[in-house]
Amino acid sequence: MAENNDVIAAIVGIEPGSALAEVVAGRADIMALTQQTHDGALTPVASGGLTHAERAALACRIAKINDDKDFEEHFEALLDSAGPSSDTARIADIWFDGGSDIRLKALIRHVDLVAHAPKDATRRDIELLQEAGLTDADIVRLSELVAFVSYQIRVAAGLRLMRGLA
Repeated sequence: MAENNDVIAAIVGIEPGSALAEVVAGRADIMALTQQTHDGALTPVASGGLTHAERAALACRIAKINDDKDFEEHFEALLDSAGPSSDTARIADIWFDGGSDIRLKALIRHVDLVAHAPKDATRRDIELLQEAGLTDADIVRLSELVAFVSYQIRVAAGLRLMRGLA
């Protein structure tokens, strides 16, 4: 599933020629931009201080928080293809808090906070990321990843509802 050119269509199960496919075709520009953003957020050419494996593991964690098995499987496939270290792979485990690794602990804490209760995030939460060694650019990258994966999961949820009504 990870190699599909349209992740949302594959995850939702949009069949060519279906009523939902026609609706989505009317928003082809948005779907194409969504796929481009997926690729840029998860496998950018220049990954900065967040590796492809870390991005996939964090995305998988967000999918688990949102109880979306299809996205969980998609992000696990991306994680596997990135060849993660054992610690990086553990990021996807919602029971793992980062252990003694200050950077992982900060990444996980922040992703969990923003995925669960974004309105509760404060300036201090950003400062904790900085104190753990993340650069401002990597904090922006992390924020983009969390926002995008949350968006992607919600778009798919809406399309699943529409498919059920068709």
